Amino acid sequence: MDAGITGRLRHARAALVVSFLLQGATFALLVTCIPEIQHRYGLSDALLPIFLAAVPILAGVGSISSEWVVRRTTARGVLRVVQPAVCLTLALAGLGDRLWELALALGLFGLLVGALDASMNMLGVGLQHRYGRSIMLGFHAAFSLGAIAGAALAGLGAHYHLGLPALFGGAAAVLIPAALVAGRWFAGRAELGDAVREAAEAAARSIPWRPLLPLCAAMAFAYIADASVSNYSVKYLTDGLGSREDLAKLSYLGYMVAMLLGRAVGDRAVQRLGAVPVVRGGAALAAAGFAVAAAAPGAWAGILGFTLLGLGICAIIPQVFAAGGRLFPADSDAAVARLNLFNYAGFLIGSPLVGAIADASSYRWALLAPMLMILAIVPLGAHFGRREPLKGRGELRAAEGAGL
Repeated sequence: MDAGITGRLRHARAALVVSFLLQGATFALLVTCIPEIQHRYGLSDALLPIFLAAVPILAGVGSISSEWVVRRTTARGVLRVVQPAVCLTLALAGLGDRLWELALALGLFGLLVGALDASMNMLGVGLQHRYGRSIMLGFHAAFSLGAIAGAALAGLGAHYHLGLPALFGGAAAVLIPAALVAGRWFAGRAELGDAVREAAEAAARSIPWRPLLPLCAAMAFAYIADASVSNYSVKYLTDGLGSREDLAKLSYLGYMVAMLLGRAVGDRAVQRLGAVPVVRGGAALAAAGFAVAAAAPGAWAGILGFTLLGLGICAIIPQVFAAGGRLFPADSDAAVARLNLFNYAGFLIGSPLVGAIADASSYRWALLAPMLMILAIVPLGAHFGRREPLKGRGELRAAEGAGL
């Protein structure tokens, strides 16, 4: 690889890091301001889960649609368009005052964020193929950093009573130009060659579902927990514990900081202890975090609970992907693509589940549902250990044809 290509790859990688960081900030601003959005639009607690459930449904549609568009254009072209557009929908969510305007803003956000997620990860996988080593965790760490910044900004906005038009509009005024500038350096054919196409072909290869099902369940349970924190931690502190809005933002901020710190040392813990005890211990700690939050007498105890939850859950999702890759080393992209579907499934189940239980009883009881689901990962932990690699159907057919 010549020096010119190496330099362009570094620029492309840095630009994608910025993209993930901007998306983390955008997402955190939106989810930590759910109480303010609810108040501004007069959205009832009964309707809130419906609006929140619509976002992952439309994100799934956007993700699938983006694959069709990318085949006819490029992942870089899609990302250049959808990232500034996602930032614009953030501003739209803060400008309206009628329910149909909120529905339009959140609907556009869902569609676009699905396309954004898909195109970002396509470029990330392509760059990883070109680098020949794992670099995806760095991109997702950048998302966590952006989410920390977004949650902190939301807290400052609540403290100084900025209001959604100023907060979301001001953030979009910074995020949109940053996205446009980063887009100039996204990886294209010159940097990636056929890496994106090769990754897509690998992901399309047929592998059996059954060995992946325990990991799929663990992924769904982890994202149900994550969706519960993203959508309801701030609302629980304000409505359930009577916290100030600016203090309540620390629940999501603490969760993301703990997740980032946990992931910084998680690889070493897995190398030293093994994946099984790390996943089981993390699930138990995450369940304890839910229990502390549900029993919290005040805001700071609730924040502590959500922080413990972030520390516990941080290693589970990366280890789901790693375990899937170990099962099908020759078809790891296909395994990862299958497992990633349960990201959306978890978000789709988590928000309505917690919202419905909270509406029928209270947020304290509602937090026990994701707590039980995250505990279910403990017996599933055995599937995260090193196992004999399995063959995809394509490999099996080839082996049969060779008389093996």
